[in-house]
Amino acid sequence: MTAPDREFDVVLYGATGFVGKLTAQYLATAGGQARIALAGRSSQKLLAVRESLGAAAQSWPLIEADSSKPSTLNDLAARTRVVVTTVGPYLKHGLPLVSACAAAGTDYADLTGETPFIRESIDLYHKEAADNGARIVHSCGFDSVPSDLTVYALHRRVSADDAGELTDTDFVVRSFAGGVSGGTIASMLELMNSASTDPEVRRQLEDPYTLSTDRGAEPELGHQSDTPWRRGRDIAPELNGVWTGAFPMAAPNTRTVRRSNALLDWSYGRRFRYSEQMSMGSSFVAPVAAALDTAVNAAMLGLGTRYFDKLPRPLLDRVLPKSGSGPSEKARENGHYRVETYTTTSTGARYRATMSQQGDPGYKATSVLLGECALALAFDRDELSDLRGVLTPAAAMGDALLARFPHSGVTLQTERL
Repeated sequence: MTAPDREFDVVLYGATGFVGKLTAQYLATAGGQARIALAGRSSQKLLAVRESLGAAAQSWPLIEADSSKPSTLNDLAARTRVVVTTVGPYLKHGLPLVSACAAAGTDYADLTGETPFIRESIDLYHKEAADNGARIVHSCGFDSVPSDLTVYALHRRVSADDAGELTDTDFVVRSFAGGVSGGTIASMLELMNSASTDPEVRRQLEDPYTLSTDRGAEPELGHQSDTPWRRGRDIAPELNGVWTGAFPMAAPNTRTVRRSNALLDWSYGRRFRYSEQMSMGSSFVAPVAAALDTAVNAAMLGLGTRYFDKLPRPLLDRVLPKSGSGPSEKARENGHYRVETYTTTSTGARYRATMSQQGDPGYKATSVLLGECALALAFDRDELSDLRGVLTPAAAMGDALLARFPHSGVTLQTERL
């Protein structure tokens, strides 16, 4: 199914970056007959990317576009049904493309984990996008699709079983092998820099409901820590003996999941409490490792958002991964993750959702998730929600993604415990 009024089904913006190239490779394999174009600042670099892809991609058009030149983004958005972008940090580069897509009524997907960027996108463009029929969908990679979709899948299962609403819900990373991308590091540095100099950004990062559709309508459920240190048995009996510590991406993920609940008219439940943590195992050193992990993450979150501007940036730039860099193909292939999300319903029933993928979570797995989000927005229109505006993966295309996962190497299962 294609739209005769648009030249392309999908335009990939940022195709010359590390994750952009991986997403292009995935679309070349999984895109079928989709009309795809590659976009970025350099036509020569775009040509090199296209030449590295298979035969199916050699006819893909190349589009020069630059976030510093809004007219090029306006033209890009007007030519396609869907734009997917890997160009970050999004706080620095992202809003002009969101603006272009909202004005053109063009669906959009990105990889951001930058909560203040999402909040600004909502404040500036949610109404315009909704009025023009656009879906602006943030956080379509490892941040935050596993978080968002495991909870959505639990909601669908619990509703089908007529087992009440979700209450205490916990996402636990059970296994993880992979690195942190240079792009993710660049986004984190930009975020901490903004928070250290802007009290409003810091306030947004501290509010668990900062992405809500209506902050005043959210239930007050007490403190919901972004850096928990817990025994596994306090989450679920199945985790007895396991210790858990802070998961570094919990802060943006939890706010995305809570926004999904609000966008879906709080259908998960008015007593829905959500947290994320990482398993540290069950050895005798596990509680110490969990405590240290939690302390380090809490210190980074607390001190980094207040005093980052005082740190020696040249030193950080020398020791941290550079944007556009990434691991070898062997390392990307050998990576993996498995997450489990546990919930207890208002009727006392317990459920678990398990999601896993082979491939480095921040690179290969993310490129698959972003690619499937792009294809879902372009081709699964009958399965998408009726919502428009600035959305989350679950609120925009939860059913479509659940249907696509089995054919894309993503395993997601729910079970009653």
